[in-house]
Amino acid sequence: MNDRRDSTQPNLRAVRAVSTPPRFLFWWVVGLFVLFVLAAIACFLIFRDSGRLVSLVQPVLITIAIAAAYTWLLSIRFRRELPRHMSLWLVGGYIVLLGIGIFAGISFYRNNLPPRYQAELITPLPFLGAFLPPTPIGGTLPTVVATAGGRSAQDLLLGLGGSPTAEATATVMPPSPTAPVTSTPLATQETSEPTATTLPTATLPPTQAAVVPTLQTVVNEVVSQPAFSLPATHFNGGFRHFRQTWNNCGPANIAQALSYYGWQGDQEDAAALLKPDREDKNVSPSELVRFVNTQSAVRALTRIGGTLDMLKAFIAGGFPVVVEVGGAIYEGEDWIGHYRTLVGYDDASGVFLVYDSWLGNGEGNGIPVPYTDLEATWQPFNRIFIVVYEPQRESQVVSILGDLADVTRANELALETAREEALANPQDPFAWYNIGTALTRLGRYDEAVLAFDEATRNRLPFRMAWYQFYNFEAFFNMGRYSDVMSLVNSNLNNGGIYVEETHYWQGRVLEQQGDIAGARAAFQRALSHNNQFADAQTALAELPNA
Repeated sequence: MNDRRDSTQPNLRAVRAVSTPPRFLFWWVVGLFVLFVLAAIACFLIFRDSGRLVSLVQPVLITIAIAAAYTWLLSIRFRRELPRHMSLWLVGGYIVLLGIGIFAGISFYRNNLPPRYQAELITPLPFLGAFLPPTPIGGTLPTVVATAGGRSAQDLLLGLGGSPTAEATATVMPPSPTAPVTSTPLATQETSEPTATTLPTATLPPTQAAVVPTLQTVVNEVVSQPAFSLPATHFNGGFRHFRQTWNNCGPANIAQALSYYGWQGDQEDAAALLKPDREDKNVSPSELVRFVNTQSAVRALTRIGGTLDMLKAFIAGGFPVVVEVGGAIYEGEDWIGHYRTLVGYDDASGVFLVYDSWLGNGEGNGIPVPYTDLEATWQPFNRIFIVVYEPQRESQVVSILGDLADVTRANELALETAREEALANPQDPFAWYNIGTALTRLGRYDEAVLAFDEATRNRLPFRMAWYQFYNFEAFFNMGRYSDVMSLVNSNLNNGGIYVEETHYWQGRVLEQQGDIAGARAAFQRALSHNNQFADAQTALAELPNA
């Protein structure tokens, strides 16, 4: 029996040895588990506070470094129990894993990561910019080839200022039998009934919600603009500054303007209705105006063709003004659009004081922007502005607007200004685009398309199609569907896939070409990016049943 018992002892030891994991493996698994749990908690807390993916770069890199160092130290500690050169094998394994991780990470970054996170990560990791899809050659919109014969943009330039001639009207007609598609007039947009649920925090004290005549009534009562004696300097305090989140300068700036009147909401409240899709590249001035008029007790209007003196007059009168500008506004960036809130000016220094939702507010005193810089960056957007005012002060707003109080006259004056700029510099793409914009707003599509063609031939930045859609409208109404689709495809291939208007105009062309199913899908894509987009809602509802 002793021999039998003794013979079982080696087998029991063998079983015990097989069932017990090596100490290296045990401590490696336990240590990495604890490390990754702590790292996950830290990353969650950091992201919750900052809301920015870029804030996770440092903790993730630190976690990876600690995990690699911990594994290597364990291999040294238990080297007697491990195969020879195990530490070298681990180093080689980590190098292989690092290569696989870099390849997979870059692929995910390029193809799957939302654009707002792509842009954030470029700041700490600039090399990632090389892996993004290339922008159009030269960074411009597709150029339209000039047609032989017929009217040219130069001919148009010399003949601007009046209505289309009878000959032009007779010879240039839309080939489509359908009625022209036009943007909703601004005056109508500014007085439209609310279509969205009012936010509980987006209201002013009831005492400021006085009922006043409509803007057009006040316009009719104001005969002419009085002479203004502007102070040499003026500053309006009482604004809250909002540091914008991704592509959120529109909601952030309108929230800043509303804060002047005691509005308690913030940029997220505004964005919830203005851009339900966080990737949306643009919120138009008319959308911002509609938001103010339906979600607060104050009012807003927008016009093109503003002047620096008009901006000063609004500031001196105590009115918040938001302007849309475009250019290489930020260091390291190419041409891009942006909103700014004007809070003051100083003639002695020749500057406007702005609350910039990206650059800051100058510690509450406003960031100085030279008059010349504002003028240069304001021109690409046809000097458009938004003024926010209390209803009972509407007559003062109209007095400052003068001729611009009338929407049609504002368009005509903007046309005259753009014409003068194009005459002075025929290679200025923005002057030509502004001519096309004003003509489109006046319904003169046959002339507008000539100006838009000249704008693209003079290298119009491709991002212009993210922000303004008058060329889409003019080309469509002249039956130039291939040119509309060229603009659509430029957006689809260069970040504009998140711009709802891209899909809307794609749907309009597909509808005209008889592709009802494709049009329906396009309108639905537009609404998936912005379910408040009234034009897409209407277009979708009016499609015939297939």
